This record gives sequence, structure tokens and C-alpha cells, in this order.
Amino acid sequence: MKKTAYIILTIFLGFLLAEMAHWSLEAWYINFIIANGGMPHEHIFLASHCFLPVYVQFALIALGLVGGYFLGQTWWRIVYVEHRHWRKR
Repeated sequence: MKKTAYIILTIFLGFLLAEMAHWSLEAWYINFIIANGGMPHEHIFLASHCFLPVYVQFALIALGLVGGYFLGQTWWRIVYVEHRHWRKR
């Protein structure tokens, strides 16, 4: 039960970090398009309006979720299996 909660929370952390990257990338993309004299086009993905292409939006979400899963597995192994954390030093 503890490992499941740990993994779910790190997946959520990965999702939040992916969203932060999405916001930053979208702001840069809009400024880049406008600076080059273009007009950004809005795309709708998962009921949200965004200026990034749909495949970029999907890739960011997928990378955040998968990255969070593997990060949780790695941290679980380091902290609870190998007992390598700051209190042991």
C-alpha cells in the first residue's frame, strides 16, 4: 500500500513538472511566432485550448507520467530497499 501511494504521488509530481514545462514552452512558442510575424493557431486537446501542436501536448503529458513512474520506482529502490538517504550518512 505504501509503495503504491509513493508511486502514484511521484507520477503526479511528474505530471505537474510536465505541465510547468508545457506552460514555459507554450509561452516561448507564442513569443517566437509573434516575433517572426506569424499568427499562432489554437489547437484543442483534452478540452483545453493551446497553441502548441497536439503531438507536443500529448508527448509532454506522456513523458511526465512515464517519467514520474520511473522516478518513483528509482526513489523507492534507493530509499526503502537500499536504505541510501540523508539520515544514513
